[in-house]
Amino acid sequence: MRWKTAYRSFYYAQAPEPEDLVLDPAETALLCIDVQNLYLEIPSDPQEAARWFPFHRRMREIVIPTTRGLQDAFRAKGMDVLHARIACQLEDGRDRSLSQKKPGWNALLLPKDSAASQLVPELAPHPGEIVVTKTTDSALTGTNLRLILANMGIRNVVLTGIFTDQCVSSTVRSLADESFNVIVVEDACAAGTDELHRRELEIINMIYCQVLGSVELREIMGL
Repeated sequence: MRWKTAYRSFYYAQAPEPEDLVLDPAETALLCIDVQNLYLEIPSDPQEAARWFPFHRRMREIVIPTTRGLQDAFRAKGMDVLHARIACQLEDGRDRSLSQKKPGWNALLLPKDSAASQLVPELAPHPGEIVVTKTTDSALTGTNLRLILANMGIRNVVLTGIFTDQCVSSTVRSLADESFNVIVVEDACAAGTDELHRRELEIINMIYCQVLGSVELREIMGL
């Protein structure tokens, strides 16, 4: 069981191996974070396109197919699949969080009805599946997701999506603070670079979540 010893931070280097995971299907849901059209667009600037090429390759070759496979497996077992996306309610973005208004890469103006803000077609929600729209990083902040999960009897949340070191991490921490058990699927997430991805997994693993590969998760859950 590689997940029991992988992605160890300085703080948990000597920690005992965690117990086997028991994920009751009735209490477990899959949540995909922010895999939206905007982030799959190839930059028009050649240098930026080259800089982002490893990310886009990981998304197309690994993250999206892995996530789709997990979504289909959860649906086949009658388990809940949920989605979160980052978008603003107002066209001018006045409702955005401060982090989205500051200059730089995180500055986002994504009106909720724009094409750029929609989830990518490969991971589009099926009819009846819940989609929460957030104006900050965490899918719990400013949404009713915590209440939704509690009302549905969900105790275990399996997370996929982007970006590992931003919205995924923020959602992990928020869920952990609300005493949900959180599983992050390593090969269904990505950051701007593989180094950022790996480092963030080391930071959040074992204290805020358990990091597993999709194959390990499937074996544990019989998917």
